[in-house]
Amino acid sequence: MSVQERKERERAVRERLIVATARELAEQQGWDAVTTRRLAERIEYSQPVLYSHFRGKREIIGAVALEGAAEMAAALRAATSSADGPRARVTALARAYLDFAARNPAVYDAMFRLDGGLAFAREDTPEPLKDAFAALLESLTEVAGDGVHPGLFTEVFWASLHGLATLTLAGRLPPEYAEPRVELLVDRLAMV
Repeated sequence: MSVQERKERERAVRERLIVATARELAEQQGWDAVTTRRLAERIEYSQPVLYSHFRGKREIIGAVALEGAAEMAAALRAATSSADGPRARVTALARAYLDFAARNPAVYDAMFRLDGGLAFAREDTPEPLKDAFAALLESLTEVAGDGVHPGLFTEVFWASLHGLATLTLAGRLPPEYAEPRVELLVDRLAMV
């Protein structure tokens, strides 16, 4: 292995450590607790080392969001892969989405609430975000209904899931009705 390859590998390891540490700190104490000073202390590197990887907190949030989008896409596909039939797939998709948000509230915030400098629904949208949307689209296309554009239907269904996730994370919805909400969403929107 060349010196350059070793340096690149070490840089990639440091970058993953920064992102993992930021994510862990955000999940434990919230995003306000994530500062470059605290990250530098936790990973035992100087702040200039952090800045050699990320220009600041915004880019770190963006990196966490991209990692989260990839994880969400995998979780959605895993949940729907074993479901039998369109209704079961859509229900599994909705449950997996809401479960991901509940298990990873800081990551979910990085993906959708905080400014990570990421473009959505544009040519320059990063691949992990496109793939997370594609994971939704794959299961929702078949239940969009006649004459409804699958992408548009996916946006509306996603917006509904996002609303449920956001209101649930904020403690605005009673938890005992979580399952009936999923059933109602699937029954009313999915043409199965």
